[in-house]
Amino acid sequence: MAESVLGFLDDIRAVAPFLAAAVAFFVLAEQVAYHRKKGPLPGAPLFVPFFGSIARLIRDPTGYWDALAARARESGDGLAADYFLGTFVVFIRDTELTHRVLANVRPDAFHFIGHPFGKKLFGEHNLIYMFGEDHRDLRRRRAPNFTTRALSTYAAIQQRVIVAHLRRWLDDRTGCCGEKAFPIRDPCRDMNLETSQTVFVGPYLTEDARRRFERDYHLFNVGLMAVPVDLPGFAFRRAKQGVARLIATLADCARQSKARMRAGGEPDCLVDYWMQDTLREIDEAAASARPTPAHTSDAEIGGYLFDFLYAAQDASTSSLCWAVSALDAHSDVLARVRAEVAALWSPDSGEPITPEQMAEMRYTQAVAREVVRYRPPATMVPHIAGEAFRLTEWYTVPNGATVFPSLYESSFQGFQDPEAFDPDRFFSEARREDVSCKRNFLAFGSGAHQCVGQRYALNHLVLFMALFVSLVDFRRDKTKGCDELVYIPTIAPKDGCAVFLKQRCTKLPSF
Repeated sequence: MAESVLGFLDDIRAVAPFLAAAVAFFVLAEQVAYHRKKGPLPGAPLFVPFFGSIARLIRDPTGYWDALAARARESGDGLAADYFLGTFVVFIRDTELTHRVLANVRPDAFHFIGHPFGKKLFGEHNLIYMFGEDHRDLRRRRAPNFTTRALSTYAAIQQRVIVAHLRRWLDDRTGCCGEKAFPIRDPCRDMNLETSQTVFVGPYLTEDARRRFERDYHLFNVGLMAVPVDLPGFAFRRAKQGVARLIATLADCARQSKARMRAGGEPDCLVDYWMQDTLREIDEAAASARPTPAHTSDAEIGGYLFDFLYAAQDASTSSLCWAVSALDAHSDVLARVRAEVAALWSPDSGEPITPEQMAEMRYTQAVAREVVRYRPPATMVPHIAGEAFRLTEWYTVPNGATVFPSLYESSFQGFQDPEAFDPDRFFSEARREDVSCKRNFLAFGSGAHQCVGQRYALNHLVLFMALFVSLVDFRRDKTKGCDELVYIPTIAPKDGCAVFLKQRCTKLPSF
């Protein structure tokens, strides 16, 4: 036995120099490849082998992205380089270069990925990863989801859910209306999840399905911010499994909607508007002996509905929190929003805000646009270079690099006094920065993958603000650093937007 152990140790000692040399060669090759890809871009001279900056990104994402933005700004070229988990990274601050990436999403240029490890989470055939005619065809099919008629249906649902949750917040005497401040980020998230579920597939989810849905979506959110270890017991694996269950649930909702629309039912939610038009195309194809149209199976639609959910959920949560924070910090803006809403709608009416009334709330709409400019929820839209792409006259993005165009940084370029929260930039006829600075307003993206639900998202923000300021008196719990940015995964105030709440009107409306 002793001889065997000694022989094994001898073998280890014999190969140790070769192993050390191999590791050293790998580390050196990795560093050399990084510098070759980085070229003239500003970036760290050395990095931790393989892991790079991933530890800092997970530990302090705000500080990490701020440092990259500062490096890109100081360079004068709007670009910076980094490396993590075997991936070369290019950060883009410059607005025109961001547009150049967003305008070139195609197989031989940039591939939109939504998340650095999105394909493992969302699946290879997700809407996010589509190109060309296939992608345009699917966007065309989704057009009925956001017509004026459909948005009117959603507005009534949104208001019912918002008022129900505001009532719940106010009824929680110890958490909301007592001496203790009430962080609204998680409650806003719960409200938005219920809103999304009800607007997208409302009639087709049982209470038990909703509870499972919430658990699985929580697993997904945790996995988004976790180290991407796809092994049992890790958050990333649990997130993948949760996504699979969510898509299966949504696919069943699509099946039920098809049956109901086939029977002549009236649309009550987003999937109904979608299936109503989809069934017509399926029937037309069958009548002319053509194949069933693409993107119409229950499973595919379930996946696309999950895309909507992912796009709407945390982004809206972020915007609602920043809206409350901004309204509290700017009493003049709050007073103008309250006056405008009160001139058009009263809680005593017993009726929801109509689409016509919402259209007249021009200043409140300007506030909503300024919220998403000032604090764009999805700060970056990661892409992968499918092939080497000449981004500038002097720099070519290497094949396989992950590119992070910053929508956040663009929001602070071009505008008049961009660091100030100023809704008049979108309200004043004399300023019209929504026109003059249109290329810098990238909160909803640009190009082929621009957010198709931006009208819905802005409507949701307008309706929430109109109801919130009318029904609730609120005051921020001002603590040191409370409004610093944190990534979870969209940006939110560091303290979760803690407020003191008190009912403002005599009676909350019921509709």
